[in-house]
Amino acid sequence: MIATMPQQIRNRVEKLRRELHEHDYRYYVLAKPTISDEQYDRMMRELSDLEEQYPQLQSPDSPTQRVGGEPTKEFATVTHSPSMLSLANSYSEEEIRDFDRRVHELLKRQTPTYVAELKVDGVAIALKYRYGMFVQGATRGDGNQGDDITHNLRTIRSIPLHLRSKVPSLMTIEVRGEVFMDKDEFEKMNMQRAANSQKVFINPRNATAGTLKLQDPKIVASRPIKMIAYSLFAPKYRGKLESHFENIQTLKSLGFPINEYTRRCKNIDEVIEFWRLWEGMRNSLPYDIDGVVAKVDSLKQQQDLGSIAKSPRWAMAFKFSARKAETRLKNIRLQVGRVGTVTPVADLEPVFLAGTTVSRATLHNPDYIRELDLRIGDTVVVEKGGDVIPKVSAVVTSKRQKESKPYVMQNRCPQCGSPIYRPQNEVNYFCVNSECPAQVKGRIEHFAHRGAMDIEGFGDSVVEQIVSLGLVKNYSDLYSLHKHRKILVALEHWGEKSTQNLIEAIGRSKKQPFPRVLFALGIRHVGAGVAQVLAEHFTSIEALQEATEEELRSVSEIGPKIAESIIHFFHDKHNRNIVKKLQESGVTLAASAVKTKGNLSGKTFVLTGTLPTYSREEAKRIIEENGGRVASGVNKIVDYVLVGEDAGAKLVRARKLGIRTISENELTNMIR
Repeated sequence: MIATMPQQIRNRVEKLRRELHEHDYRYYVLAKPTISDEQYDRMMRELSDLEEQYPQLQSPDSPTQRVGGEPTKEFATVTHSPSMLSLANSYSEEEIRDFDRRVHELLKRQTPTYVAELKVDGVAIALKYRYGMFVQGATRGDGNQGDDITHNLRTIRSIPLHLRSKVPSLMTIEVRGEVFMDKDEFEKMNMQRAANSQKVFINPRNATAGTLKLQDPKIVASRPIKMIAYSLFAPKYRGKLESHFENIQTLKSLGFPINEYTRRCKNIDEVIEFWRLWEGMRNSLPYDIDGVVAKVDSLKQQQDLGSIAKSPRWAMAFKFSARKAETRLKNIRLQVGRVGTVTPVADLEPVFLAGTTVSRATLHNPDYIRELDLRIGDTVVVEKGGDVIPKVSAVVTSKRQKESKPYVMQNRCPQCGSPIYRPQNEVNYFCVNSECPAQVKGRIEHFAHRGAMDIEGFGDSVVEQIVSLGLVKNYSDLYSLHKHRKILVALEHWGEKSTQNLIEAIGRSKKQPFPRVLFALGIRHVGAGVAQVLAEHFTSIEALQEATEEELRSVSEIGPKIAESIIHFFHDKHNRNIVKKLQESGVTLAASAVKTKGNLSGKTFVLTGTLPTYSREEAKRIIEENGGRVASGVNKIVDYVLVGEDAGAKLVRARKLGIRTISENELTNMIR
């Protein structure tokens, strides 16, 4: 029963919220607290108690909501408008002056001024406010679409839950910025994790990116993430602002933290001066920066300049030169990725570089080693690209030992001993053994994925547990998991119900149609669309296994890369045994009778966006039951693109190619 609420209680709750928001702003944005932590905690406890007693007063913008809510199962997709473009990079004064020259040429008689900002090494985010209240936050993603991480961002105390001042006629605004960790706070967190026998993070940026992907906001709330704002989109207000610098000052007045070192520059010479200054002073900052960003200050000039591909013409990132050090190459080892990519890695004498000790560095592929003429025992130059990923960039040949020999690539997987192969016209080698210890977890995750076998409740943590305990060695073992029921029930966070749900979900997956099973096998280059094509032409797994490369390539949509990959996959004895076990378990490995006649016969469809009533799978099934075919990508052979809400790049491409777009209602009418 909800308690009756006196007016003085409402007044007290509103007063506590106002004061706590103000103290958050003073502490996390201005770094000038006016009360002690004890006083702050006492006010927060009082507010939390009142909201619990009077739930009708609870509000999403209350300071109590920053502690984190319940874990989410998955992140929804957010479409960015406008797109979150990436910046073009430059590394020299010459490239900076080229950028300025291009801007002058495009603006013709107009003279640009610039705003120079520090490029904080963090993760880009977009925040949406409606009527002054924070309503949605998302990652950059691919620039067009990102993940909705509102619950995680709500826990970051430097992000205001409501704006400090009202902007006239402002209903919805979008603020973009960078989230990051201070170096000292990052080190403290890592020390604490090490003390608790937890895995430590490589650097602040990786720690920040990983934290934002967590599905438990309470964990996010416990980590020292900060935010600075650098961009404001306010369509109903933008006309009153004329410059990017004014935008930044507006962000400050709204309660957002901004970078205090941002400078207005009259010309490109002042930008270069700013760039040189901070390349030498970068270590004096409490956070990592990897360059300087220059933006044309005038918003009208920005609009006139526009953008190309994924980058604006009016802005550029001027990166700092990579930090380098010399050390000795002790050995070259092969590392196997989650999908079988075999990558050579340099084993180095430890050397301190850009704040961390480096003992390993990527060598990319055998061609890279050959181009450098890299030999074990060589003195090498190591650098950090973007101050994050170490790589060997050169050999000091003057210090080379006379008896050194060129490196010879191994021909077997270092993890499982299976032969590795290099596809034609590719630079990497691959291990295709689905039982390779380095690949087992990744292949099982792919097999159980929603777009493949769709085994509900089969997340990363479940895979980690069952593989670590040795209950499964490949994805075909999932169908024997019921034999280990007692072990599963006894696991932490499991129990009878969770175990039963998982076993039932695995059982249901046996009914997935043949194309989805083919996709789930994890054959390189065989996505969902290619799997559909293969299932139509080779109606059983036996037919596909016995197909020659010529027979595969005779299918119009199967090129040489796909054919070669399929041949290699089924040539491996481990993979053939896995397929045999899947058959014995009752998994569908043959195509059911396909309806070749119907109102949609001979027509190819592509789906994009969220449909009003059908799920993607339901729409796909309906199309196929009426003789149609569903493809994964938009190309000239597609007849229709079925469009729902939040349609993305597929819709754009369909319009460019002149392909007809239809709604769910139109599809229903076509079937009738």
